[in-house]
Amino acid sequence: MSETISIERDARGVATLTLAREDKHNALSAQMIAELHEAAEALGADDGVRVVVLAARGKTFCAGGDLGWMRDQFDAEPVQRGCEAAKLAQMLRALDSMPKPLIGRVQGNAFGGGIGLMSVCDVAIGADHALMALTETRLGLIPATIGPYVVARMGAARARRVFMSGRRFDAAEAVQLGLLARAVPEADLEAAVEAEVAPYLDCAPGAVGQAKALVRALGPRIDEDTIAMTISALTDCWEGAEAREGIGAFFERRKPHWQG
Repeated sequence: MSETISIERDARGVATLTLAREDKHNALSAQMIAELHEAAEALGADDGVRVVVLAARGKTFCAGGDLGWMRDQFDAEPVQRGCEAAKLAQMLRALDSMPKPLIGRVQGNAFGGGIGLMSVCDVAIGADHALMALTETRLGLIPATIGPYVVARMGAARARRVFMSGRRFDAAEAVQLGLLARAVPEADLEAAVEAEVAPYLDCAPGAVGQAKALVRALGPRIDEDTIAMTISALTDCWEGAEAREGIGAFFERRKPHWQG
C-alpha cells in the first residue's frame, strides 16, 4: 500500500493520483518518488484508465524536493547520489510518457520539483492564489532533472525569465509563461479540471495515447542522453560547496553567504 500518494478511480475511467504528504507540503521524498514512478507505470498500463488527474492534498501542491532527502546526498557515495538523481529523473519521464492524458490540478503553491510535476502534465489548471518558483538556485542547486520538461513547456525564452533567478511568480504569470493553461478561483478549480477531462471520454483511448506520443516526438527531444546529462549535472551540484552552504543555511535558519 502506498504511503505518500493515493489513487482513486471513478466509473468513467478517470483516475486521480494524489500527493498525500500534506504535513510535509507534499515534498518529494525518496519514497514518494518511487511510488509516483510505480503509479505512472501502473496507470499507463491499465486499459480501464482513460484520463489521469494529478492532484495534491493540503494547502501546497508540492514544495519541491524533500530537503532531508537532498541533505542525505551530501553524505552518500557518488554512485549512490547518481542513483538517487536517476530515480527522480526516471519518475518524471514515466509521468511525461504515460500513454494517458495527465491533467494537473494545482490547488496551491508549487516550488522546485513541483514545477517539474506541473510541466510533465499535458494540461495544468491552477488556483489563482497559488505562488510558484524554481527555487533551486537559492539553495546552491540547479533545476536539473526537471529542466527538460520545464523548458519544453515554457520554451527557452520564457523559461529564462524564472529558471535561474529563484523569484516567485503568481498564477497569472504562470499562465503567461505557459506553465498553467488557466488560473481560476479555487472554488472553480474542480469544474475547470473537469472541463479538461470530459472531452477525452469521447475520444478513442488508443488514438489519444498515440497522439500524445506523436506530440512528444515532434517537440523538444528528451532522450536518454538528455536525461543522463541532467542526472550528471545534479550530482555534480550536490558535490559542490554552494549546495552544502545553501542546504546548511536552510537547516541552520540563516542566510547563505551569497545573500550577504
